[in-house]
Amino acid sequence: MRELARTAREWAREGRTAVLARPVTEKGFGPKRPADALLVDAGPGGQCRGSLYRGAADRRLAEEAAALVSAGHTARIRAVAVHDEAVKEAGLTCGGQAEILLQALHTIPVRWWELMAEGADAALVTRLDGERTRARSTVVTPAAADPATPPRAVESARRLLARHRAGRELLDTGTGPLLVESCPAVPHLLVVGGGELADLLVAQAGLLGWRATVTESSERVRELIAGRPAALCLVVLSHEPGVDVPALYTALTTGVPYVGALGSRHTQDRRAAALRAAGLDEEHLRRVHGPIGLDLGARTPAETALAICAEILTTLAAAP
Repeated sequence: MRELARTAREWAREGRTAVLARPVTEKGFGPKRPADALLVDAGPGGQCRGSLYRGAADRRLAEEAAALVSAGHTARIRAVAVHDEAVKEAGLTCGGQAEILLQALHTIPVRWWELMAEGADAALVTRLDGERTRARSTVVTPAAADPATPPRAVESARRLLARHRAGRELLDTGTGPLLVESCPAVPHLLVVGGGELADLLVAQAGLLGWRATVTESSERVRELIAGRPAALCLVVLSHEPGVDVPALYTALTTGVPYVGALGSRHTQDRRAAALRAAGLDEEHLRRVHGPIGLDLGARTPAETALAICAEILTTLAAAP
């Protein structure tokens, strides 16, 4: 959904009769992107941005969006199914079924799209009426929530955001469903130290859709962590005491969700001693992943980069 932010803001300013379509429930389809969405201009232009299920249902959803506007409603939920030849044509891993929410763009706060454009952590809470023909959305961030958002939905939104993975949850209120959609900040892999492994970590991060920065400056580390610590994942490759210890100290005292450090047992012991001397306790030190990376039997630099990113994914997914 984040990639639709610029278009959504433009269409909202222009007053277009646009509709946003995204899944409420899904079954099948194999691996998928939880934050995928389709933005449809339901007016004469009929333009579409984004896609769902590699375009397999986009034409039908565009027709449903036009029907939604014609009926004067602001929401509807429609079932879609993709099977047999349609699966092959779209290049999907397998078929599936989904319930798709179509919602008028003007009922979604502009603030949502601003946060998406900024790359910030945010969740969208959408309340549907009992007949599922009316909808209105509010925004929740880790630090703030629209006062109109039900406390239960705020709790759900923040729990989803804490996982650092896009996701959704459907809550039953008795008077109409509440859809909670989380769109956390894209993980930012901060690699301290250069070399072949740093380059391979950047390449692996790119495959995952993450941001990545390589630096050997402890001052630069402090700047990046101060900007958005909850999105950063620190990997220390440097063995320089004036670089690795300050970087680890900053990450461990500012809420960075993943902190890993490459090095021998001697190097790890040296870092731990320096961090204790700087005032950190054993609880802080236990957060450092070292040896770094999941035990995948990695031997080459490329395999090690994969193991490190796999450990980061595991750590983020395990967040409460």
